[in-house]
Amino acid sequence: MSKEYLRDDIIRSSGVNPKKCMKCGKCSGTCPAYDEMEYHPHQFVSMVETGDIEPLMASKGLYRCLTCFACVDRCPRGVEPAKLVEAVRLAVIRQQGANHLSAETVAAFSDDETPQQLLVSAFRKYSK
Repeated sequence: MSKEYLRDDIIRSSGVNPKKCMKCGKCSGTCPAYDEMEYHPHQFVSMVETGDIEPLMASKGLYRCLTCFACVDRCPRGVEPAKLVEAVRLAVIRQQGANHLSAETVAAFSDDETPQQLLVSAFRKYSK
């Protein structure tokens, strides 16, 4: 998959226009997972814009984002970094190909405390 195709796919699936980012850093300043991430929200947006996606896909910080949308609320330009993070996560899953959940394997991952919403969300994300 070409660098440009991957970038365009992530932008399309997220619905975010990273070119709107003015790199003010307000999203990163409000991020509760800031210290846990190699690439902070404003850097993440910039890297998607330039097509430098491979380091993001390999980053452990990709899974540290809480998807709390604090970055979305704080952005003065309406850029939504959390949606880009989610789109990159989905790109990683699609590239791996073997990360699909099936109904038969759910029991191994859940218990009586597992919220049903989590299971429904996981099926939506990982069964495509």
